Amino acid sequence: MSFDENASPIAVSEEVSAALAANQPVVALESTIFTHGLPKPRNLEVALEAEHMLREVGVIPATIGIVEGVPTVGLSAGQIEKLAASDDNVKISIRDLAVASALGLSGGTTVAATALLARRCGIEVFSTGGLGGVHRGASTTFDESADLVALAQTPILVVSAGVKSILDIGATLERLETLNVAVLGYGTTQFPGFYVRDSGFEISYSVRTPEEAARVVKTRNALDVGSAIVLANPVSEDLQLDIELHAAVLDEALAAADRESIAGNDTTPFLLDFIQRATNGRSLDVNVDVYRGNVALGGAVATALTA
Repeated sequence: MSFDENASPIAVSEEVSAALAANQPVVALESTIFTHGLPKPRNLEVALEAEHMLREVGVIPATIGIVEGVPTVGLSAGQIEKLAASDDNVKISIRDLAVASALGLSGGTTVAATALLARRCGIEVFSTGGLGGVHRGASTTFDESADLVALAQTPILVVSAGVKSILDIGATLERLETLNVAVLGYGTTQFPGFYVRDSGFEISYSVRTPEEAARVVKTRNALDVGSAIVLANPVSEDLQLDIELHAAVLDEALAAADRESIAGNDTTPFLLDFIQRATNGRSLDVNVDVYRGNVALGGAVATALTA
């Protein structure tokens, strides 16, 4: 791969470029959900469904990933299919962007990298499933997702269902506060725990409509505040994981990880796999339902921003 210092390292699809130039609503979507987060063939189905959902309501999807070293904003259907089918994808956060680009690698972008690339292109709304956060035991391991630091430096609106309950939710909220990342609940002041509507932690502010959320974004921009806004969107009550089952399985998963001395980067995949097996796949269904809800809300806020 040759390097041209005068060329933009980011490829933006013609559709996304045209939509942004015409002030049409655009929503960024990450790619790790289908390169690393979901099993085949469901990963491809969910990725294409998210794009279809947005198009149905007049919003342009901008799925973001790295294709043969090219950070791409607005992956084509063929590129999504290729990434979804590959077994060699790299999980790419901000620290990996230059390396993956220079070495011609392909892979899925995390929340951090997706937010950065989206904002560089002028996209203001990004829908994901759940944010990364502070891991349990981080007071000694210092294990914390790069998503948090990235959001402190990226003025974008991120629609998520909070963070997964395998993380230290209280510490995550403290870090978001320290990093000046505003957290809004959508119709609630209870911070969602991804699989469940209520993590047990409260947040200070909520908005009731996409228009209110858009107004906060516009005011943040007018004040030139350089950090993200997290719009915490709880999964609907009828779709959340049974609360008692969730609590029991989480305790079992954490105990199993402790018994087997699981640590570091192995912890999250171990816990999520344990929860999926212990719930007979129900947690995976909730994961998809959460994502659908966040994509829909992101589309509504993007529409309100361009109204």
